[in-house]
Amino acid sequence: MASALTVLLLGCWLAGHSGVWGQPSYPKPTISGIPSKGVSLGGSVSILCKGQNQFMQFMLYKDGRHNRSVDANSQALFLINIESREQGGNYSCTYRSKSEPFNMSDPSDPVELVVRDPSLPRPNISLSLTGVVASGADVTIRCEGQHRDVRFFVHKAGDLNPQRHMDPAGAGAEFRIPSVGRQHGGNYSCSYRPRSEPFVSSPPSDPVQLVVAG
Repeated sequence: MASALTVLLLGCWLAGHSGVWGQPSYPKPTISGIPSKGVSLGGSVSILCKGQNQFMQFMLYKDGRHNRSVDANSQALFLINIESREQGGNYSCTYRSKSEPFNMSDPSDPVELVVRDPSLPRPNISLSLTGVVASGADVTIRCEGQHRDVRFFVHKAGDLNPQRHMDPAGAGAEFRIPSVGRQHGGNYSCSYRPRSEPFVSSPPSDPVQLVVAG
C-alpha cells in the first residue's frame, strides 16, 4: 500500500514540475546580433538573447557548452571580445527563473559566429560579364584563392538571405546566376573558410558590381 502511495505522490510531483521532466516551462528565446560576414580578430560582437518573461537568468552556450550567464529582465546582451580563432562556433541561449532554477526554456535556434583572420590572404573575385548586363543573360561569379581544401562563400551586399557556398576541388569556385534580372544587381564579394576550421574565414575580397539593364 505504501509503495502504491509513493508512486502516486511521485506522479503528482512530476506533473507539477513539467518544466523539469516534461515540456519546458518557457518559450524558447531568440538570438541575434552576429554579423553574417563574421567578426574580425581583435573586434567584438554583442549577442542579444530575448525571452518572454521578466527577472530571468540568461545563459549563453557555444557548441552546446555553457559559456556565460547574466541576470536580466526579458533580454540579455552578451559582449564577446574576439581574441582567438577558437571563439568561432555555433552559439545559442536559454533562460530560466532565478526562483525556480530547474525550470528552463528550450535553447534558441543556433547562430553561427565566424572569425575573420586577417592573416589569411584575401581571395580575388571577377564577373564573366562586365559593364551593363542584359536582363536574361547568364553570369558567373568567379572566386579564386591561394589555398586548396577550402569552402568558398559569395556575399551580396545588403542581402539577408543565406550566403551561397561551394566546396571546390581546387583553389577557385564559380557561382552561376542563370537568367539575371534586376533583383540580382548589386555589389558582390567572396571569402573562403578552411574546411579544417569551418568557423574561420578569410577577409572578404574587394567587391565587384553587377549592373543589370532595366
